[in-house]
Amino acid sequence: MFHALRNRNYRLFWYGSVVSNTGTWMQRIAQDWLVLQLTSSGTALGITTALQFLPVLLFGLQGGVLADRLPKRQILLVTQTVMGLAALVLGLLEVAGVVQVWHVYLLAAVLGLGAAFDNPARQSFVIEMVGKEDLSNAIGLNATAFNMGRVVGPAVAGLLISASHQHTGPVFLINAASFLAILVALGRMRESELEASPRRSAGKGALREGLRYVRSNREVRTILLVTACFGTFGMNFSITTALMAKDVYGKGAGGYGLLGTVMAVGSLTGALLAARREAPQLKVFLAAVIAFGVLESVSGLMPSYVSFAVVLVPLGLTSITALNTANALLQTRSDPVMRGRVLSLHVLVVFGTAPLVSPLIGWVGEEFGARWSLSGGGVLSLVGGVAGAVYLGRQRTVPVAAVEPEPVAASAA
Repeated sequence: MFHALRNRNYRLFWYGSVVSNTGTWMQRIAQDWLVLQLTSSGTALGITTALQFLPVLLFGLQGGVLADRLPKRQILLVTQTVMGLAALVLGLLEVAGVVQVWHVYLLAAVLGLGAAFDNPARQSFVIEMVGKEDLSNAIGLNATAFNMGRVVGPAVAGLLISASHQHTGPVFLINAASFLAILVALGRMRESELEASPRRSAGKGALREGLRYVRSNREVRTILLVTACFGTFGMNFSITTALMAKDVYGKGAGGYGLLGTVMAVGSLTGALLAARREAPQLKVFLAAVIAFGVLESVSGLMPSYVSFAVVLVPLGLTSITALNTANALLQTRSDPVMRGRVLSLHVLVVFGTAPLVSPLIGWVGEEFGARWSLSGGGVLSLVGGVAGAVYLGRQRTVPVAAVEPEPVAASAA
């Protein structure tokens, strides 16, 4: 089940990711809680989320171009350092007692800028560490590492905040230290064992070339459009669960952190199941999106904190199944020279659209109640999944895993 870990470079990367992801999830909880402490505003929380993901919208595609042009390991060394420093500064400001909401806004944007270039490089780096044979297993293991952090991080963050008399600074400092794990892992890799993808020559036209490639590939195009729908409207849990915990169920930081942990249990289960699959399947992706939409719609109707937490388990499972399957489909269906740009589009439609809707989600939660913002996102996600299934059902299809992508020559324009 864990055969991708036989690759030394990937093994180092995975262990470092477990530590770093735990710190990242701790920071997510602490950052959201700090904004609510400073402002008591769902709109401010939405603005913070928007600023963190705005760089992905503005620069994410350029991050994909860079990933197709430069060694991905070098890119990751830079991006991980930048994000670690941002966490360090925020922690020092909070510990010193001088933090203001604009500091959070600014440093959230810095984290987003690092992520805009980090995500395409990191996702397309996986196949260079493990090869195509172990790719699906490695993607599942990546999600497992991500969700192990998601299980532990929110709970630890909630406990630390409570133990620190509602201070979030120690959480940010721990996250800053956690970036050292992935930096050490990247530094210890054996470059000779990496299966480097062909790199595109420097020049103009790379972004247009990537967009043309996506438009010409029906399955890739549909996967991205469906993902855009549920990523934009459904994956706003940092806002919706915070508002549900605080405004609907009257819980504090510990209760909010526990919801994140509960949802991560479902996501971790989905990640482990994904690691067992030998090849990604389009029908699994579409079924997961549809189930996600139904569950999210229902979650906003839950009458109690406990019933809400219970629904978060299958909601987490379906969300990670959809995201992992989409990632694996896009990697196996894309020409190697285009992989960074295709994955940057995937990151863009999952995270980059948040600046467009996060303030709106926060405003809806404030004006009409958190239940409306949560269930509304579920309904729109369901519509996207059904539309994708109907569209592809009308087309003549063949098994995705059985088709090799047509080669695309690297442009030197």
